[in-house]
Amino acid sequence: MIETDILIIGAGPTGLFTVFEAGLLKLKCHLIDGLPQPGGQLAELYPKKPIYDIPGYPEVLAGDLVDNLMEQIKPFEPGFTLGERAQDLEKLDDGTFIVTTDEGTKHHAKVVAIAGGLGSFEPRKPPISNLADYEKKGVSYMVKNPEDYREQSVVIAGGGDSALDWSIYLADIASKVTLIHRRNEFRGALESVDRVKELKDLGKIKLITPAEVVGIEGESQLKSLVIRKNNNPEEDFKIETDHFIPLFGLSPKLGPISKWGLEIEKNAIKVDNSLDYQTNVPGVYAIGDVNTYPGKLKLILCGFHEATMMCQSAYQRIFPDKRYVMKYTTVGGVTGFDGSKKEAPKAVVKAID
Repeated sequence: MIETDILIIGAGPTGLFTVFEAGLLKLKCHLIDGLPQPGGQLAELYPKKPIYDIPGYPEVLAGDLVDNLMEQIKPFEPGFTLGERAQDLEKLDDGTFIVTTDEGTKHHAKVVAIAGGLGSFEPRKPPISNLADYEKKGVSYMVKNPEDYREQSVVIAGGGDSALDWSIYLADIASKVTLIHRRNEFRGALESVDRVKELKDLGKIKLITPAEVVGIEGESQLKSLVIRKNNNPEEDFKIETDHFIPLFGLSPKLGPISKWGLEIEKNAIKVDNSLDYQTNVPGVYAIGDVNTYPGKLKLILCGFHEATMMCQSAYQRIFPDKRYVMKYTTVGGVTGFDGSKKEAPKAVVKAID
C-alpha cells in the first residue's frame, strides 16, 4: 500500500505543479498516470511544440516545460505510479481514500486531486477483430520499458512522432524492427523521418509502406501478423514477430473516474470554483482541464492557479486545527523534503561609523 497526503490523478503540468504547492505546505504527494512518463499530453503528443502563454516564458517547448516542472518538484520527492490507470475509488470511514489502479496497485491518501487533463488517454486501436485477445500477449499500445524488447522482433504501426521515435530507439535494442504505415508520407518531425530512412538504408529498420496490419495469429501468444499492401487483399502476406505496437495516438476519456460518483457535465467534472475546486465528494478535488465551472478556461496557467487554491484547502482538511500562514517564497525560500534549501542571500548588516 502506497501512503501519501495528496494522491494526484494525472502527471501533466497541473498535476506536477500541485506537488510544488503541496510541498510548500509540507504535504507529500504521489501521482498516478496511465502514460509511461510524466508530462501528460505535453510529453506524449507534442513535446517539440512551443507554448507561448506561460508567464515568464515568451516561448517554451512543451517538453522543456515538463523538464522544468520536474526539476522544480525534485526537492519534494514525489512518488509516481506510471503506466497504470486509476480504476477504483473507495472512501473510508475516517474520510481518507483508497485508490486502486487497473494493475491492482493500491494507494491510501487523505486527499485526492484529479488533474487528468482532458481525461485518461486511451489508445486508438486498429480495427482488427481479435486484437484484444493478444493484449499483454505480444500486443502493447505503449512502450513502458524498452528493455522488454531486447533481442526481440518488434513491429510498430503508425506514422506520427511516437511511431518514428520508438522505431529509432528500439533499432539499437530489438533484434528486428519493422515500421508499417498506411501511407508513404509520415506526419512526424522531419529529422525523425530522415533518421528512419537512414536506419532503413543501414538495414536496422524494415519499412513497409503503404500497408497496414489486418490480422493477428498465434495460439496463446502473438506469433505472426497479416500485412495488407496497397489496400489490396490479394497482396496480403504474413510476418513473424514477438511484439506488435500500434501507435495511432491517444483518445482522451474520463474512463473509470466517470463511475466514482462525481457530478459530470459534458465529459468534465463539475467543481465549486468559488473556493477550492472541490467536487461533490468531499476530499476529492478536480483541477486543470478535467474540471468545469462557470467561466472555465482550459489553459495551463489556470490549472496552476487551481492547484494552488486546492492545496490550501487540502491543508485545512488534513490539519483542521492548524492555521497556515502563507509566506512568500521570496521571503521564506523553499525547503525541500530532501534537506535542500533555496533562499535569497541575506542582506549584510553593517554599522555606520
